[in-house]
Amino acid sequence: MKVALSGANGFVASYLIKVFSDYVIIERNDSEEEILKKLEGIDAVFNLAGAPIIKRWSDSYKTILLKSRVDTTRKIVNAINKSEVKHFVSTSAIGAYPNNAPFDESFEGYTDDFLGSLTSQWEDEAKKCSKPTTIVRFGVILGSDGGALAQMLTPFKLGLGGTIGNGKMMTSWIDIEDLVRIYEYILESKITGVINATAPNPVSNNTFTKVLANQLHRPTLLPLPEFVLKLLFGEGASVLTGSKEVYPKRLLESGFEFKYKDIDSSLAHLLG
Repeated sequence: MKVALSGANGFVASYLIKVFSDYVIIERNDSEEEILKKLEGIDAVFNLAGAPIIKRWSDSYKTILLKSRVDTTRKIVNAINKSEVKHFVSTSAIGAYPNNAPFDESFEGYTDDFLGSLTSQWEDEAKKCSKPTTIVRFGVILGSDGGALAQMLTPFKLGLGGTIGNGKMMTSWIDIEDLVRIYEYILESKITGVINATAPNPVSNNTFTKVLANQLHRPTLLPLPEFVLKLLFGEGASVLTGSKEVYPKRLLESGFEFKYKDIDSSLAHLLG
């Protein structure tokens, strides 16, 4: 199995290339013609391109977020449609779903905010692919050496970690090892359409904070007020403060078995 990856410098790609070791890299600045040439002999394409989402969202940075996802996906899809590629796996995010309610893939709309608009446009480009296509909506990815968890470790180890706001916001997460297994499963099972890459047991921020603190043997004395995040990130703070309760219904119904179903087992695996 030979694959091509965009966003190859990212955290998820660094794990995927350990499993899919026969690969080529699609660069962000590659033209459609250059991408098409790279796709010769390629079985599957993993589209992971996108500028970091956790930043202050100025109008100019919103444009960067859109172009790095939407425009790049458009170029890749145009090239794939002219190629012999057998499967396209594109990235999206659970930011597509509204806050404060449980959702699975049966929800066909998008939340009415910037994240909803971003994921809608991003997915619309992926859906123009004429080859079998899977759109993977990432939850919060947990890994000890990257992703959201790595950013949390330093303040928690210093005893400065705490809940966000009242701690009731829901976090839909995925262990990096299970995420890589999902990519293997997609190609083996040939499952297409939108799937949620989230563990089957989302948790409140309060629960997540307690479990992480217990794993690190540190106290959680200082809650983090939401207004502090808004001062730091502006509208971009919604990525950290939004309450997303999302379930991987299609993966479970198709027979995929998660290795890390609950937050305790995942954090013990990553930090033990």
